[in-house]
Amino acid sequence: MIPVNIPRVGEREKELLAECIDAGWISSGGPFVSDFEAGMAARVGRKFGVAVCNGTAALDVALAALAVGPGDEVIIPTFTIISCVHQVVRAGARPVFVDCDPKTWNMCVDEVEAKITRRTKAIMAVHIYGLPVDLDPVIEIANRHGLLLIEDAAEAIGQTYNGQACGGFGDLSTFSFYPNKLVTTGEGGMVVTDDSELAARCRSLRNLCFQPDRRFYHEELGWNYRMTNLQAALGIAQLERLAETVKRKREIGQIYNGLLGEVKLLQLPMKETPYAENIYWVYGIVLHESCQLDASQLIEELSAKGIGSRPFFWPMHEQPVLKKMGLIARESFPVAERVARRGLYLPSGLGTTDEEFRQVADVLKEILE
Repeated sequence: MIPVNIPRVGEREKELLAECIDAGWISSGGPFVSDFEAGMAARVGRKFGVAVCNGTAALDVALAALAVGPGDEVIIPTFTIISCVHQVVRAGARPVFVDCDPKTWNMCVDEVEAKITRRTKAIMAVHIYGLPVDLDPVIEIANRHGLLLIEDAAEAIGQTYNGQACGGFGDLSTFSFYPNKLVTTGEGGMVVTDDSELAARCRSLRNLCFQPDRRFYHEELGWNYRMTNLQAALGIAQLERLAETVKRKREIGQIYNGLLGEVKLLQLPMKETPYAENIYWVYGIVLHESCQLDASQLIEELSAKGIGSRPFFWPMHEQPVLKKMGLIARESFPVAERVARRGLYLPSGLGTTDEEFRQVADVLKEILE
């Protein structure tokens, strides 16, 4: 079986993990946590980093720090992971969705302004699958309407927008360090910002809102979302070779582009836009309407032949849990609905070999033929 992702973890990670174990710093109290926060923040041009236990936790903390609450609305792409609406809903706010672009699969920026109401508090820009959202018009809209901007850069570690690092935009940005990300800590996440008060709020919220002078006396509720020193040690080692990782991911994308470029039934990822070159966080494909298979059927066919793959995100406006909560209006987002049903991504892990990529392409072409 060729799995959809094989992370690359090497000797440097082992060295730093051993250092944690030898020193006894395995909890969140170790020095690698602050080092990783500072390194990640500096990498994206931010002043402050707040490490947490996963990417969903980063979004939870970010939205709580921004005081998103009952009666508020947050504009979010429907084509994303449910983590993006998690804290919006739990806080009593309402997610308001926009469709995705048919070529980049990112949020359709042209739809954003029409969704703004007097209740709108924030826009969440989520970078999808390796290309960033076209941020300049989103920033302009947010500034003109006095809205907060949250940048979810979980899938864009190492990516840039017009030469500036993703994760460096908006009031704050969030990251995930899951094993398929370009920097992994196994599980982990981070909030980065330039606002010292927001950073302090995030640190408090991730740590049960302990007070400096009265540790076990609480005036509000937070979470135990701390990152361990062991996780941070992995992150530091991974961050050291991020440039190499981005280079390799782009090589993987070009390998697939060469192998699949002539397959007429497939829409391949865009190689670039006027503001960014794809880093191919995952290598996604969308089946043309003329293909007799849909994504779920192709995934089954690939699995039967030893190839791992994953479906695209299922749109938020079609999520049963949100429908049950009465949060979904009678809206249709045809692009997201189509790519969800006809899109999937292929093995593209850093630990996968070029020969394995050729095997994947051969099997895929055999099935489609």
